[in-house]
Amino acid sequence: MLLVPWMLAASFTVRAADPDLGALDLKPELPDKVETSGRKLFVEAAAGRAEQRYGLGSRTIGRASIDYRDSTRLGPSTQANLSARVDATDPKTPGIDGAVLSLREAFVGWQNETATQLVDLGRINLRDGPGYGYNPTDFFRDQALRTVTTVNPFTLRENRLGTVMLRVQQLWPESSLSLVLAPKLRSVRSSEGFSADLGATNSRSRSSLALGNRWSEKLNTQVIAYKEDSASVRLGGSLTALVSQAAVVHAEVSRSSEPDLLSRALGLPATATSRNRLSAGLTYTTESRLSITAEAQYNGFALDRDQWLSQVQGNPQVQAAYYVTAQDLQDNAGRESWLLYAVQRDLGVKGLDLTVLLKVNSNDRSRMVWLDLRRRFDKADLALQFQDNSGVAGSEFGVIPIRRSAGLVATFYF
Repeated sequence: MLLVPWMLAASFTVRAADPDLGALDLKPELPDKVETSGRKLFVEAAAGRAEQRYGLGSRTIGRASIDYRDSTRLGPSTQANLSARVDATDPKTPGIDGAVLSLREAFVGWQNETATQLVDLGRINLRDGPGYGYNPTDFFRDQALRTVTTVNPFTLRENRLGTVMLRVQQLWPESSLSLVLAPKLRSVRSSEGFSADLGATNSRSRSSLALGNRWSEKLNTQVIAYKEDSASVRLGGSLTALVSQAAVVHAEVSRSSEPDLLSRALGLPATATSRNRLSAGLTYTTESRLSITAEAQYNGFALDRDQWLSQVQGNPQVQAAYYVTAQDLQDNAGRESWLLYAVQRDLGVKGLDLTVLLKVNSNDRSRMVWLDLRRRFDKADLALQFQDNSGVAGSEFGVIPIRRSAGLVATFYF
């Protein structure tokens, strides 16, 4: 009955990419130009206690991590980029021996003199879509997580493996066009801890074409066409809009023809059907630096309540396959879900931040709550974290072996 033991480590997070949650932060942005050189290194240690289900009692859990990023100019128009991390978790990541290397990015970039044409070659973590907790247009997300160390959606996107690809971009003053070609390199994922794991990200040939437009200071859009091997073309679109000085709305939708999630999880023959995925939300930021985002999510390929009751609840083997596949694909397990993400900067004291994440599966009525109270210093962070997973047996958050956990995370920057 120990269905998804890798979730035991999910109470702890690395420092996210510090996304600016202010109302004026419109996404998606146009592609970045070549950045200045810079190196970033931090190490992190986490320890805590977890209360488990299935009569397993409580246990200690922990993690040690090293995170390194390097951007080095090779010439006036070229730059090399490297981004990697190593995580050693207790309990360890199932299926992988020892500590786990995640080679997020390793690519060389070139731009012309006017920075209107860019070419990148190598492993790139391509992240599309403005959604906070669910990104239907983020077509390169599946199988990209080697280990799960957090439930924070920003950190998950930041720390996943990139895909080996050729990316060509053309920039205009208010728009951009991007072509991506990603070849098949390996068929099987690696079980070795220190591996580039090309079988996870480049197990089939893929390509995409994306057009981004900034229609005004208040409205951005992006449309994407994505293709892999013999599958039909998937289409996606997203927008962000500033509706007031304190409020931003975002939405993204994709349509594709593929088997439903349960058929994929069980390896059953299934006819591909055309369905939609959708996320839409509103972010409101106050003068006191409190930012609150509410997001509704829809996955037409996931189970609705009647299907969950008849096909999943009460069947541990099906539960394990279904939820692990959803995690592996970074797809929502419920047909309808919603998310609340709130950040309070400088909570009473400068440098003290509180982050609260609530995710609810509306179909099986389970929920997850995660809190991070973090004190930021010049060269270090200290965080207290808490997570609670609740729901009936067999539900998305009720099936996880860990019921609740609390712990401390210390991060040191060099």
